Amino acid sequence: MSSPAQFRSYESVSVRDSPRTAALYLMGSREGFAQARDFTQRTLDCWSLERCTDDAVTVVTELAANAVLHGLPHTSTDEFPVRLRLTLRRAHLVCAVTDPSDRLPVHSRAAGDLLEHGRGLHIIEALSEHWGWTRRSPAGKTVWAMLPTRPRPDSDPISDS
Repeated sequence: MSSPAQFRSYESVSVRDSPRTAALYLMGSREGFAQARDFTQRTLDCWSLERCTDDAVTVVTELAANAVLHGLPHTSTDEFPVRLRLTLRRAHLVCAVTDPSDRLPVHSRAAGDLLEHGRGLHIIEALSEHWGWTRRSPAGKTVWAMLPTRPRPDSDPISDS
């Protein structure tokens, strides 16, 4: 099977590929979100983590959307300032998105069921074991989420097939 770094287009450029890490620069557009989802799915297929695909794609989409909506200046995004990085650890998949903004994520505690916006971090929190952010030097931040890669003990192996 091809490595994730081989899936390129004019809109995004893979920056690193190893057996345990894959990264992609994202455009600040719907096409960039679609590429992030496709890149995540292909990477997890290469790593034989199909069971994590749905949650990982959802988390990556929310992280990327937050970075583009809240982390980019309202100027051209031709310099690929947003980066998606997937890292496989022993028991977790780490999904991380780095953007140039120093503004920290806002995790609203009062997200209503019918709100159209402001629920992304709640979704990330619900699907991940841990999530958080790290400030970057000299500027920017990385928002990350850790998803379990092993089947949960309470899952039914027959229904997981």
